Amino acid sequence: MEINELKSILEKELAGKNRVMSYDEETTTLRVDHTTIKKGVELDLNKWLAKHGEKAEESVEDAVRFITVSLEAMEKDIKIKGRESYIYPVIRSTSFPMEKGTGQELLTSEHTAETRVYYALDMGEAYTLLDKEALAAEGLSEQSIKEAALFNLRSLDVSYKTETVAGNTFYFVNAKDGYDASRVLNEKFLEEMDVKTSGELAVAVPHQDSLIFADIQNEQGFDVLGQIVFRFFHDGKVPITALSFTYAAGKLEPVFILAKKKPDRN
Repeated sequence: MEINELKSILEKELAGKNRVMSYDEETTTLRVDHTTIKKGVELDLNKWLAKHGEKAEESVEDAVRFITVSLEAMEKDIKIKGRESYIYPVIRSTSFPMEKGTGQELLTSEHTAETRVYYALDMGEAYTLLDKEALAAEGLSEQSIKEAALFNLRSLDVSYKTETVAGNTFYFVNAKDGYDASRVLNEKFLEEMDVKTSGELAVAVPHQDSLIFADIQNEQGFDVLGQIVFRFFHDGKVPITALSFTYAAGKLEPVFILAKKKPDRN
């Protein structure tokens, strides 16, 4: 599928009342603005095609749904007070904006040199990132929201699938609820995984819907992990970081992995 074809399909599918579309040829970005609330959503078509490759045509529906749900969420007069049980932390790259397009400063917490924590109100089909101005308007403290988010996170399921390659065991958390990467903030879960592993514990959050643990027993383990994380990072809808971390004494430390060859899988 070519960019112009994708652009035409999206313009047709997204056309509607109170919507205005514009396209930037230089950045290959399609923007859909809601004329009433004066907010919009952008999608880089070139990146979308590169990410989905031959499956791009099948994924157009996902792009339409993403933009539609985002605009619908923006239309709602969102109230936070009384809905604290629906607030969760979300992990993003440190390159992710710290302000909304309209200028409000988003509520964040420091995490690692590669990642930052944001806070979101879950609305079912989508979630909206919380900003400090909205909290102040409802008389809510930043600390109370952060505590509520972590409390809610600890209630989420932490099941995983395992795979062993070259003597190294990999654990894949994939609940598909939008908060897989967020589970890296569950200290109890990290401690349990640390006790479970007999080798060096490595952790990765390549994209929003993926959290990977690895029980590294040998040098090839890091090589395998590097390849897995890079692939997940490239394929994720909301990429976070292609770097992995080691976990010890309650701390995450980045590790740079240079994959040298494809591993022999047992």
